[in-house]
Amino acid sequence: MNHVENGGSEGCGLDGWTPSGSCTLSVHDEPAPETMAPPCPCATEDDDDAAERETMGMPTAGRGRYVLAAQRAGEGDGLCRELSCAPAPKVTYRVAGWVALQEGAGAAAAADGGAARHAVRVEVRTDDGRPVVVGGGVVVAQAGKWAEIRVSFRVDEPPPRRAEVYVHGPPAGVDLKVMDLQVFAVDKIARLRHLRKKTDKVRKRDVVLKLSRRTNGAAIRVVQVENSFPIGACINKTAIQNPAFVDFFTKHFDWAVLENELKWYYTEAVQGQVNYADADELIAFCDRHGKPVRGHCIFWAVDNVVQPWVRALNGDQLRAAVEGRLRSLVSRYGGRFPHYEVNNEMLHGAFFQQRLGDDINAHMFRETARLDPSPALFVNDYNVESANDPNATPERYVELITDLQKRGAPVGGIGVQGHVTNPVGDVICDALDKLAVTGLPVWITEMDVSAADEAVRADDLEIVLREAFAHPAVEGIMLWGFMQGNMWRSHAHLVNADGKLNQAGNRYVGLRQEWTSHARGHVDGSGHFKFRGFHGKYVVQLTTDAGEMKHQKFDVGRGDGPLVLDMADL
Repeated sequence: MNHVENGGSEGCGLDGWTPSGSCTLSVHDEPAPETMAPPCPCATEDDDDAAERETMGMPTAGRGRYVLAAQRAGEGDGLCRELSCAPAPKVTYRVAGWVALQEGAGAAAAADGGAARHAVRVEVRTDDGRPVVVGGGVVVAQAGKWAEIRVSFRVDEPPPRRAEVYVHGPPAGVDLKVMDLQVFAVDKIARLRHLRKKTDKVRKRDVVLKLSRRTNGAAIRVVQVENSFPIGACINKTAIQNPAFVDFFTKHFDWAVLENELKWYYTEAVQGQVNYADADELIAFCDRHGKPVRGHCIFWAVDNVVQPWVRALNGDQLRAAVEGRLRSLVSRYGGRFPHYEVNNEMLHGAFFQQRLGDDINAHMFRETARLDPSPALFVNDYNVESANDPNATPERYVELITDLQKRGAPVGGIGVQGHVTNPVGDVICDALDKLAVTGLPVWITEMDVSAADEAVRADDLEIVLREAFAHPAVEGIMLWGFMQGNMWRSHAHLVNADGKLNQAGNRYVGLRQEWTSHARGHVDGSGHFKFRGFHGKYVVQLTTDAGEMKHQKFDVGRGDGPLVLDMADL
């Protein structure tokens, strides 16, 4: 483990810690509670959890000594510590440790009787105090309960001469406690090894094909024709005119989502002039190529993306317009979409709620389900996976979902957009763990990884894809574009404008190949053929001694034990 900072609040008092802004610092002892040593959020249930955690460089236990920042005058006040050596460029680092709020008047009880929670910001700054190019994070903390710091960061060229870590964020008067803060370079090899191990457990199964004994020694080949974990991409009207785009899309993606053509501001830019022609064209394109389409989106909660004529409506007019949009869109495409994103980005916008009341979001879900009961209805938002946005913590997302459900909204899935710039790494696993407690399926709905350096982009793309694929709560991934010139974000493409794959594209194609199972061999003396494969659809090909080739289809689903299939008809 390559530490650039280790501890600082134990053994040597306040060594290295200084106030940042207006506050006082002191060091204190308290017994480290059992909750200070949780199992690794991403570890398997094997006996080597502790070893896995140590290999990952995660904190293993609280040591019972912490630094207290008291008498804070504002959100920017807290603790600061210079790192013993500056971080190297293009290396992903983790900040680990524990944070809590001091019990007392500053951490007043919440309205529901529990301890108040506040967002604590953890940042790394270099040289002249500028934040690092990518980095920083948010931890939700409360009084009397230690929360784990899980923050990733990276610096770009030129290399910094010095770097400092800052901890601050709660309102004035809330005292802040920090214990066992560590900063270290992530062991990428160990993380990839862990994710491969986890993927094998979550996404694969042992299979036994039982054939007749007369096939003993016959050549057999098993080919996976479809993985049960779909990976898709967004499309738009311009992109499908490009043969190179269509070629890559049809070969390497399973699902589609319309980038803009189904959104309300697109289909009804002028009140009363509704036009679904472009959406119909894209859906027909997907039908021809056998690609299911996600419905994105019925409404969008953020003010600045609501078209002017809708913003100009009074309350009664707006409610009527909402009902008209629901009837128009949902009825028109009844049964066509397996998923709908009902009201996009409710963690970051509240246009409809502010004008029509707290129940309007749940009403949108209820009415969509009434008009078309077939699709799973999703919430969808950004920054939830990055641990850097106080408005979009996993805890806030769960609270939003719980409130919708209490109001009768049939929430059927959680959309995590995944617009990645920060090197999230295992931070995304922590977010997914917190969302998984809802019991709802999670989809990464709009993933793109932006980095001007192709090698960095390829590495980050691989990590995010592997983190999502290895997590049992995730059921699919949608990329928000893949081709240069046909993407919302720059420096995120996998395919160059000339149709050639860059490093990120090659990495993506390699992963898709890795996550596809093929096997070949011979039937054993008991008439069996055994292999371990990813969940999905397969075809088995048997070649008899007479040279005759026989085929049979089968599916491999989830299950703890081996799947035994009778293939006696072959």
